[in-house]
Amino acid sequence: MKRAYKYRFHPTPGQAEELARTFGCVRLVYNKALEMRTRAYTLEGRKVSYVQSSAALTEWKRTEELTFLAEVSSVPLQQALRHLQAAFANFYAKRARYPTFKSRKKSRASAEYTRSAFRWRDGRLTLAKMDAPLNIVWSRPLPKGAEPSTVTVSRDAAGRWFVSLLVEESIRPLDLVESTVGVDAGITSLVTLSTGEKIVNPRHERRDRRKLAKAQRSLARKEKGSANRAKARLKVARVHARITDRRRDHLHKLTTRLVRENQVIAVEDLTVRNMVKNHSLARAISDASWRELRSMLEYKTAWYGRELLVVDRWFPSSKLCSACGTLQGVMPLGVRDWTCACGAAHDRDVNAAKNILAAGLAER
Repeated sequence: MKRAYKYRFHPTPGQAEELARTFGCVRLVYNKALEMRTRAYTLEGRKVSYVQSSAALTEWKRTEELTFLAEVSSVPLQQALRHLQAAFANFYAKRARYPTFKSRKKSRASAEYTRSAFRWRDGRLTLAKMDAPLNIVWSRPLPKGAEPSTVTVSRDAAGRWFVSLLVEESIRPLDLVESTVGVDAGITSLVTLSTGEKIVNPRHERRDRRKLAKAQRSLARKEKGSANRAKARLKVARVHARITDRRRDHLHKLTTRLVRENQVIAVEDLTVRNMVKNHSLARAISDASWRELRSMLEYKTAWYGRELLVVDRWFPSSKLCSACGTLQGVMPLGVRDWTCACGAAHDRDVNAAKNILAAGLAER
């Protein structure tokens, strides 16, 4: 299967300038192609194909105002058109919303290079239009004998540079185990397992909230367009990056442990998009990052031969007695412990995890 390995790297001033120019050209080509396709569909009712977009790109390079597009590698520009084509395919298939324009400030700065636009030799990566390999921090080795088929270079809001190498890899499934587990996501406890174990929510955003607020106040005082405002914006971005990195690291360790220890994992199909509309809990829900937790479980169970069961979002996991199956009445969030008429005493979250596991196994 294909697997991406992401690393930080430190470009030379010349490489940084070349990549920044490439990012800008990729964004421009994507937006111009989107504008062309939108105008064609709105005014003429016709769809524009990738081939037509590619031909238009060739014409743009020949115009006086866009000759700079020919100064960067053509491969990332073509890949931008392919990404736009995929976005429209998902839209027409009703899997996604209509594609939107890329913003210079808000969109991720990235460029994708296929095999013809980079050189991989003796573990050293050299991109097109560059005469020296990238200075990559090899935090972990690539699989033995693996060669990248696609390279994606990106820069985050905190000014850090990353390179993602897509390689073919054979992942050996884990040995079979008999244990199964139900997982109930929460806020006080990040997850509660059907075994009774509760994993404490680290609340990474709350721990750095004071530092973040201080950086944001400093940013608000700076004059728009000034160099000091750019420096203050970078400080805010670095605080956000620290929060994100710590949160992702914790989720990786948690999900890897769950996948290694259990053959079957059952989770609830939570609609996070709707849940964050509750303004009292939105910040805590976003900090818990339940969507990323489930995403990690999905691809890791697929990698290692485990099974992930998803229970319907309307299943009353908290109000159903896991001992006798009796459905209780209204149960506010403040009720953390309750006793059923059958005499069984329940911790709300542990009971929900047990019910999620039972419902998942029943629907297999």
